[in-house]
Parts: sequence; structure tokens; C-alpha cells
Amino acid sequence: MSMPINHSNEQQAALAFSKQSGFFDELYSGNGIIQYKRDRVRKQVLQLLQPGAHILELNSGTGDDAIFFAQHGYSVHATDIAAGMQEKLEEKVMALKLGASVTNELCSYTALEGLNRKGPYDCIFSNFAGLNCTGELEKVLNSFDNLLGPGGIVVLVILPQFCLWETLLVFKGKFKTATRRFFSAEGRKAKIDGNEFTCWYYSPRVITKGLKTNFVHLQTEGLCTIVPPSYIENFAQKHPATFSRLCKMEDRLKTKWPWKYIGDYYIVSLRKK
Repeated sequence: MSMPINHSNEQQAALAFSKQSGFFDELYSGNGIIQYKRDRVRKQVLQLLQPGAHILELNSGTGDDAIFFAQHGYSVHATDIAAGMQEKLEEKVMALKLGASVTNELCSYTALEGLNRKGPYDCIFSNFAGLNCTGELEKVLNSFDNLLGPGGIVVLVILPQFCLWETLLVFKGKFKTATRRFFSAEGRKAKIDGNEFTCWYYSPRVITKGLKTNFVHLQTEGLCTIVPPSYIENFAQKHPATFSRLCKMEDRLKTKWPWKYIGDYYIVSLRKK
């Protein structure tokens, strides 16, 4: 059942990502840094989940993560506001015969109270900054308590307000990109395939403060703090030895100050009391 998308920014984001759905997997499949990011995020989720856990995924895209977790014995309810992404996910799930483990629903994360499948879930998971596309993050976070069972976990991957690698682009003359996260309280414009929408940047404190009443903060770790962001194209393929060294360095420093706060993303994990 489709849920209404009430906000024009969500409509624009949904249109943008729907347009990308047909070539999204092909576009990013050969990017070694994107695979590094996925591996890091999945490892964090796996170490917190019990076998057979039931996951609610927000902004599931074409379903790569949902399929991964299903193939590792978990049940996933994959939600997204982009109809094109949901259609691609359904195709992949059907082709892999994973329909018993992966369900899906067209739903905005600002309307989770209207989910057909309300749980309770063992985990709420959102990857690769989907939640940065809303200026109503507090509303999203407030819905988590009713959807999770006791001891349920939350793992969110968010764009912070400062990224070291991005800021260094000022020395390459890319001033607009280098400063786009600065002074972004009202959000900054992004554009994909001609569809413009607003993106907000959130510090880890916004997440932990928003969930502090009923959740315990477990860990925050930086992602692509020392490893370069994936938009630095073909870095892993062109410089494999350097890439390997940077991965090892980031693994040592990912939970340390200031590295956990200055990556392209951070992974924040919490547990319901």
C-alpha cells in the first residue's frame, strides 16, 4: 500500500532517486570505496544483531543491503519513498527467490506511524545518508520507540556538518563543494538528474540527543575519514596499495576523537533501554 508523500522536498528527492533506479547498481557496482563503505556498515550491524533478527530498513534503495542481510539469515522490511527504487528491489528479490525474507513498502520515513508492518522490529537501519534528505529528523527519531522491541538497536549512517576530505577540496579551487556543509542549518540544495531537493547535515549529537530518553548510545565511528569519499573516482582501483593502507589506518582510528566526527559519514549505533 502506498503512503502519501506530503512534503515537496520528499517528492523531489523521490523523483530524483527514481530516475536513477534503472542504472543505480551499474553506476556504483565497480566503485571500490562504495564497497568498502557497505562492508563497514554491514559489519557494524551484524555485530549487534542476534541470529534471525527482523530489520526495518529506511531508504532501502535498490535493495543491496536488504538482500545481503536476507542472505545472512535475517528478515528485512525494506522501505523507501522512491517508487523506482522499490520496483528495482522487487525485481532483484524475485530473481533471487528471497520473497520469504524480504518484504517492501513505499513509505516515507516521516510517516512510519502509517506502516502496514509495524513490527516490533529488532533493528532499524538506514544507510548512506537517506535521513539527510529530511528537515524533520526529530519526527523520524520519535517514531523509533514504538517500532522497536525491548533491546532493539538503531544503526544510522549520516552525513555530518564537517568532512575533512571535502574541506580540503578548497585547495583544488572547488570552493562551493568544500563549503557546502558549512552554515547548513536551513539545508543546502542538491540536484540529481534535474530534480532539486534540500539536504540537511546533522552532527552525531543531534541523533543521540533526539533518542536519549529511551535509547543508550553504543558507538559513533567515522566513515571515509581517512579513506577518501567515493566521489573521488577510481581511487581504490588506481592506488590499491595506498587504499589498503588508508583502510587499515581508518580501522584503527574510526572511533577516536576527532576522526569519528570528521568523515564523509558517521555510523551511529544505539540500543533501546
